[in-house]
Amino acid sequence: MVVDCDSCEVRGKACQECVISVLLGPPCLEKNTVELDASEQRAIDVLAGAGMVPKLRLIPISRMNTPEVA
Repeated sequence: MVVDCDSCEVRGKACQECVISVLLGPPCLEKNTVELDASEQRAIDVLAGAGMVPKLRLIPISRMNTPEVA
């Protein structure tokens, strides 16, 4: 899984409640993507399920949610 903070619809609004910001700090200008393999995803799911870290709040921006450019 690639988490791309630049393509997150709730970036800024939900960063403080996202596991990426909690574990790695807020997204920076240089590198806005994080790659998580399957075992890392499972570990985050377990920690979030136990209430130890927040869930991943990534909501990818979809073409349906963005206005058309003329």
